[in-house]
Amino acid sequence: MIARVREDLAAARHRDPAARGGVEVALLYPGLHAIWAHRLWHALWLRGMRFVARMGSQLTRWATGIEIHPGARIGRRFFIDHGMGVVIGETAEIGDDVMLYHGVTLGGRTRDHGKRHPTLEDGVAVGAGAKILGPVRIGARSVVGANAVVTRDAPADSVLVGVPAKPRHRGEKEHLRSLLTAPDYSI
Repeated sequence: MIARVREDLAAARHRDPAARGGVEVALLYPGLHAIWAHRLWHALWLRGMRFVARMGSQLTRWATGIEIHPGARIGRRFFIDHGMGVVIGETAEIGDDVMLYHGVTLGGRTRDHGKRHPTLEDGVAVGAGAKILGPVRIGARSVVGANAVVTRDAPADSVLVGVPAKPRHRGEKEHLRSLLTAPDYSI
């Protein structure tokens, strides 16, 4: 458990240029607090303690402004930057090294039972305000631009922008940080 906490702190410091130190990140980053709490609520969810897990997730939402359903599956080194307004649905699956900015929704489009939320593969970055809706799969190392609305699958190494978002292949020289801060990729 201590190793995972250190890994989370290192991931936050790596992805956020404003992070000044491990203590600051541990105490003042609500995205990290939401992820740590989610691990507890997810463990209870898997053990059949669904009501307690949902109640705990709602308390975490109240405290952090980030709503992560306890049924969501989240990989390692996940980071939520400025997390206010992030919503992650019950059947969402998030791979390793994924980053979300504030206002991101990983939501559903149907009331049907079963898989109804997105899957983000390893290394995906999602810009502020983006909405990824339904049981879509976003391929590894893809970037979703700010305020994009994604309702269809995207292959690995894609850049998705617009409403509705349309994927295009990400060039070798297009680095994650430059894509997320370029005005061309926000709408």
